[in-house]
Amino acid sequence: MLRGFFLISLLFTIALVAVFGFRGQKSTGAPLEVFPDMVRQMKVRAQAPLNFFADDRGSRLPVPGTVPIGYEMPKTETFAAPAAAVEVPQMRSRVGFSVGTDYYDTGKMGDRWGTGIPVPVTAELLGRGQQRFNITCAMCHGATAAGNGITKQHGLATVVTLQDERIRKMADGEIFNTITNGKNTMMAYGPNIMVADRWAIIAYLRALQRSQNAAIADVAPEHRAELDKPAETKPEVKAEAPKK
Repeated sequence: MLRGFFLISLLFTIALVAVFGFRGQKSTGAPLEVFPDMVRQMKVRAQAPLNFFADDRGSRLPVPGTVPIGYEMPKTETFAAPAAAVEVPQMRSRVGFSVGTDYYDTGKMGDRWGTGIPVPVTAELLGRGQQRFNITCAMCHGATAAGNGITKQHGLATVVTLQDERIRKMADGEIFNTITNGKNTMMAYGPNIMVADRWAIIAYLRALQRSQNAAIADVAPEHRAELDKPAETKPEVKAEAPKK
């Protein structure tokens, strides 16, 4: 009885070792795995060989014409830098990601964050900033930058309001750096948003901040009297009774 028990145990152990094998054993064949636990997956890994292609390389060259996310076709127009931004070259192409070391590309003037939009603030620029803001920023910060975007409503509690006094007084260059490199739980958007679009977003953000924190002094004197006028009320139109 005892001999049979030991014999069965020995056979069971041999079968178990044969099925599972010793982890770390080198072999050219694929091991038999009952529970692989996603150790090996049917996918192409970066820099890994793959005999599916003739050159045995898994990584493939990008399709001709491939561009990075957020890239736009180059534009030919240039802009003149304002006199306040002395560190910005007088003429610069409006296309590209951060490649320089000046204020336009880094947000810094010397060793400090600079202030000022280094491009002409036009209606076109604000429109572009509104579009990019609504696409990239509004889902977290909200349409009015009040920090009440859809992600916060679903549990991302670390989103701050950009209408806060601290953000309103923050240098434009520091906001540019935050967009570029990220901060805390905010990811870096530098690889996805071109430099010109970052400044457009900042210009639109400043407009949002003024719109939500406006004072009577922000209204031109010739238009202040219009604010005191009562709103026009139209007489109610009574619906006619249906004819019998």
